[in-house]
Amino acid sequence: MLKQEIEDGEVSLADPAFRADVLRGFGSSPRAIPARWFYDRRGSELFEAITDLPEYYPTRTETAILRSACAEVATLAGEGRAVVEFGSGSSTKTPILLGAVAPAAYVPIDISGDFLRDSSAQLAAAFPGLPVLPVEADFMRPIPLPTQVADLPKLGFFPGSTIGNMIPHAATDLLRAMKASLGEGAMLLIGMDRIKDEHVLTAAYDDAQGVTAAFNLNLLERINRELGGTIPVDKFRHRAVWNDDRARIEMHLEALEAVSFTIEGRGFEMAAGETIHTENSHKFGARDARILLRAGGWTPIAEWTDPDGLFAVILAEAQPARLAP
Repeated sequence: MLKQEIEDGEVSLADPAFRADVLRGFGSSPRAIPARWFYDRRGSELFEAITDLPEYYPTRTETAILRSACAEVATLAGEGRAVVEFGSGSSTKTPILLGAVAPAAYVPIDISGDFLRDSSAQLAAAFPGLPVLPVEADFMRPIPLPTQVADLPKLGFFPGSTIGNMIPHAATDLLRAMKASLGEGAMLLIGMDRIKDEHVLTAAYDDAQGVTAAFNLNLLERINRELGGTIPVDKFRHRAVWNDDRARIEMHLEALEAVSFTIEGRGFEMAAGETIHTENSHKFGARDARILLRAGGWTPIAEWTDPDGLFAVILAEAQPARLAP
C-alpha cells in the first residue's frame, strides 16, 4: 500500500518497501536492489518490449510449448479450477491456458497496479463470462485470494522463468508461499529456463537495440522520480554477465566514473567501475528444476520442452507433506 507524504509543499507517493530496499541496497556491500522494483508502469512496458526482441528466446519458446502442451494440461488439471497467475504482467501467454482449461475464474496478481488493471480489462473482454479478479500485491508472500475463489480448486500459473530471478532459498520460500496461497491439491504450471550456450544467454540480456539496458536504467530513473533521488543516470551503464559457478545471468548497473548523489536526502558515493546488482536469472538443468520444486512443496507430474531443449514447462501438484519418500 502506498504511503502518502507531503514534502516541500508537494504530494508524493512512495512505497515504503521500495524506499527501504533502495536505501538498504545502496548502503550495503556489494550494492544490490531486488529485481521486483523494475516493474513500475514504464518498467513493465519495457519488459514487454524485451519479450519481442529477436535475441530474447524465452517468450517465443515458452509460448510455443504452451500451445502444444495446454490440451494435456487441461486433461491433467481438469475443468473448473481458478487460474491464479503470479506476476501476470500483460498476461500475453494467459489466453493460451485459459482457452484450454475452461477455468471457473482467473486471478491475476501483480505488483504494478496500472499495468494489472489494463491487462485484466483486456482479458475480461476476450473471455466474456469469465470472472477476472485482479489482486495488486507482491506475490513473494502468501496472498489472501478473493473470497469468490476460496472453495474452488486452484491452478497456479508462473510463466517466464521468473522463478530464476530468486536465489535458491528465496525461490524455495516463494514456492512454499504459493503452496500456502493455493492450498493442498492445487497445481502449478511453471516455466523454467534451461542452461545453454553462454553467448545465447548473454545476448538475450544485452540486446543490440538497447531495450534491456533501458529497462535496467529505468530503475535509477524510478528512484529519482519516486524517492527524490539525484542519481546521474547518464553516468551508469547496463552490464549482463554469465556467472557459471552459480548458473545465472547477472544484471548490473556500473558507474562509468566516480559519482555522488542523494536519495531522500541521504548521501551516497560510488567509485568508477563499482556496480549495483539488480537482477539474477538462474538457469536450470532438468534435475535442478525438479529438486527445487520438491523443496518448495510441489511434486512434478508432467514436463514439456522444445525440440532444442532451451526451455521447460512443468506441471506440479501440492501434495500433502510426507516424512519419507
